[in-house]
Amino acid sequence: MTDPSGFQARFGSNDHFEVRQQLRLTVNRYEIWTDDVLVAVAQQKRMAFREQVTLYAGDGTDTPLFGFKARSVVDLGATYEVTAADGSPVGSFRKDFRRSLLRSTWHLSQPGVGECVGRERSQLFAILRRVQDSLPLPYHFDFAAEDGRPVMSVERRFGLRDRYDVTVRDPALDRRLACAMAVALDALQDR
Repeated sequence: MTDPSGFQARFGSNDHFEVRQQLRLTVNRYEIWTDDVLVAVAQQKRMAFREQVTLYAGDGTDTPLFGFKARSVVDLGATYEVTAADGSPVGSFRKDFRRSLLRSTWHLSQPGVGECVGRERSQLFAILRRVQDSLPLPYHFDFAAEDGRPVMSVERRFGLRDRYDVTVRDPALDRRLACAMAVALDALQDR
């Protein structure tokens, strides 16, 4: 899969990164950090008609790297396409609405890697979050391939601002897809 932006090269062999939510008035903003280096910034317009998030190089919004957008306007199980800045496909993800009623479940797909399923690690925390959604409970997702092989994990830290530690366990997983999924877990989780 081509990466004309060089985004994946910024990660090198690093399999860990952090997503930090920043509070802004008109947009949801997320920063992607690896080895204490800011590698991308994601912005999501609030109250958009169709969900779309663009990730940019560094701290500015001048150079788009990649992004994700819902295929349809209103759909409980909408599929989100992840594309490079030039429009070429990177992969996709979708929330499994039925399975997410008790334990949030996402499907992540990348050509050449196949489909992976990510679920909340703790059934207890999943139920507690639904009963008491005002508490900023941590939640963790583990993504696995169809054969059970771990692909990626996302762990939300406990705190007032959302922060996620992401570990990519499958070297074939495109880091752009991993970043998009991690941002989506915050931006789209409660939809």
